[in-house]
Amino acid sequence: MQIIETLITTDWNKEFTPADQAYATRAIEEGKVIFMPELSFKLSEHEKRYLSAKYVDPKTKNISYDHRKQTLRGAIGTPEECEQLKSLVARFCLQANQLVTQLFPEYQGAIQLARTSFRPAEVSQRKMSYRKDDKRLHVDAFPANPNQGKRILRVFSNVNPAEDRVWRLGESFENVARRFLPTIKPPLPLSAKLLQLLKITKSRRTEYDHIMLYLHDTMKADENYQRNAEQIEFHFPPHTSWIVQTDIVSHAAMSGQYLLEQTFYLPVDAMQEPQRSPLKILERLIGHTLV
Repeated sequence: MQIIETLITTDWNKEFTPADQAYATRAIEEGKVIFMPELSFKLSEHEKRYLSAKYVDPKTKNISYDHRKQTLRGAIGTPEECEQLKSLVARFCLQANQLVTQLFPEYQGAIQLARTSFRPAEVSQRKMSYRKDDKRLHVDAFPANPNQGKRILRVFSNVNPAEDRVWRLGESFENVARRFLPTIKPPLPLSAKLLQLLKITKSRRTEYDHIMLYLHDTMKADENYQRNAEQIEFHFPPHTSWIVQTDIVSHAAMSGQYLLEQTFYLPVDAMQEPQRSPLKILERLIGHTLV
């Protein structure tokens, strides 16, 4: 399985060559992980104090930042500490956005900057239901936030000074879809409208979102699949970063602590090769439009 592609840069705001941009765009659209072993998100000496799980609300697993409202959720501490944490996460949001702007110029004007998160908990020690257990192979889908076919592109940076972030990476999306689609049931009539009316979802859940959520849940629930599906293990060392479209790359976070993550949404028609998107793959396999 050749799923890791390496890109060398030490600068979040580097002016990449057209060759590097084409290489990265091709890799990300083919469902690869772009690994940047020399790209580190720098913390000041004062900020290193926040490499502690004590600053995250026990009711949540992440600290999240909304750049539109400039608000931080999930953090606990004094007002001064929360403000400093917000500054740290907002800086990562800025630098991740600079990286994506420079690396994927074809996406500009279409790609949407979404939430930023700081994940200070040790992955291997979290106990939760199988649906929320990210140690199980899955593709990303959001129950409350239907993305209606848009791609989920994420930038990660391991800010742990000593410990790797360990992932499992699984088989191709088309293989996942062919394996689980025969068991899927169509959504109930009017269910999408009712979910939105009751504010269970923040927007309309399309048939695409219904299928993606089913794949997410069914993959995680299938113990045999978790053990025997084609997969590799990859270690992201301290002070490294990577980019991946998590709606198409089957992945599981097995261990690690202190991770920063920035999410982007990309409309399918902004891709260089839209046919490689989960939406177009599913529509081809099912035989009708899904959004």
